[in-house]
Amino acid sequence: MKETFGVIVGNRGFFPDALADQGRKEILAALEEAGYGAVCPGPRDTKFGTVETRQDARKCADLFRKSAAKIAGIIVTLPNFGDERGVAETIRMAGLNVPVLVQATPDDPRKTRMGQRRDSFCGKISVCSNLVQYGIPFTLTRRHTMEVDGKDFRSELERFAAICRVVTGMRTARLGAVGTRPAAFNTVRYSEKVLEAHGITVETLDLSEVFAAAAKLADSDKRVRTKASDIRAYCDTKGVGDEYILKMAKLAVVLDDFREQNELNACAVQCWTSLERNYGIVPCAVMSMLSDSLFPSACEVDVGGALAMYALQLASGTPSALLDWNNNYGDEPDKCVVFHCSNAPKHFFRSVRMADHDILAADVGRANTFGTCMGRFKAGPMTFARIMTDDNNGRVRAYVGEGEFTNDAITTFGGYGVVEIPGLQWLLVHVCRTGFEHHVAASLSRCADALHEAFASYLGYATHLHE
Repeated sequence: MKETFGVIVGNRGFFPDALADQGRKEILAALEEAGYGAVCPGPRDTKFGTVETRQDARKCADLFRKSAAKIAGIIVTLPNFGDERGVAETIRMAGLNVPVLVQATPDDPRKTRMGQRRDSFCGKISVCSNLVQYGIPFTLTRRHTMEVDGKDFRSELERFAAICRVVTGMRTARLGAVGTRPAAFNTVRYSEKVLEAHGITVETLDLSEVFAAAAKLADSDKRVRTKASDIRAYCDTKGVGDEYILKMAKLAVVLDDFREQNELNACAVQCWTSLERNYGIVPCAVMSMLSDSLFPSACEVDVGGALAMYALQLASGTPSALLDWNNNYGDEPDKCVVFHCSNAPKHFFRSVRMADHDILAADVGRANTFGTCMGRFKAGPMTFARIMTDDNNGRVRAYVGEGEFTNDAITTFGGYGVVEIPGLQWLLVHVCRTGFEHHVAASLSRCADALHEAFASYLGYATHLHE
């Protein structure tokens, strides 16, 4: 079973009750066919299980409250004009604070006589006007009226479910910050207080505690041996000595414990240069495995980046990566190279192998830099996102958009690919002028619309949608 939705079937007395009765049956059938659960009044609760009067609204709200723990969002369906007050009062009295989708069923031009006409086209406007007056945020279908039994509405349900997942997850997100940010990276500074005001908690772990915990783990420890086997199976580790694999395995066990003890949803790690100098590896492969297992792990203690990765994962249901907007691609204005050293999840690569870190090797010695994941990103759809705290104004800001990972020729090190984004130069102007970081989270998916709706309509993030 996917998400469960509370369903409000709007009705209005002087419009045909039969349409409302049939509309209820159709929406519940559509939800069941698509694999979603439904909480909806039945014919024994109200007339045809619809909502018209305040008494109907109270009964429906009571039903929703009893199932509050499982209701991810509310769907308002209007098979006829619907009662605007009944809809708004149901949502207010239920007090669930979840996303709301408003759908209206279209009229048939051949059926415009009294007793046949729906007028839900008009009723939807009245319902939405009341929701605005009541201060209830809501989501609209892409078309003003839409049948519920077609593929277009199935797509709306998928989009709405993604919005609900993002809203629910981000309101209670718990992130881990492992170590302090690299001194040279002012760009990833953020405000824990601003995040906490939006329901997002950051738990910290000093690297000294990581090193101490790893030192206590014996090479023969069962969890360490299992992690070492997992690392070997994850990617091609030819040329990487057992001593490095064991260090990665111990780090992975420590991070797993930190995650479980603090019930974290994502983490950000100080990946250079203390780990290399004091522990003798780079953590990229361990972080890549975490992200690939749907626990986003961002580099350089980029908590905002980790948060954007988590949002993308919630929306798409797939692993996300944190990348650099890194290089131009020749003189093509809508293309650029994205890159990291890399801790990108295996999900992103055509093929991936473990190697040493070309950038850090000259500084800390090659022997201390094994553990990067190297390879070319596969071609496919791209959704990108970035979240930051606007400390001067006490708010969260974001941008989202879509593009493509391409097959354009490029040869370099780390994890890399070429992306094409229409209007890329305007996006970069926005990034630079508004103080965003050089990191961007990415997903092999199409979910920018759902992210924007969740961020802007429900979470209160000041969000730019790149179109």
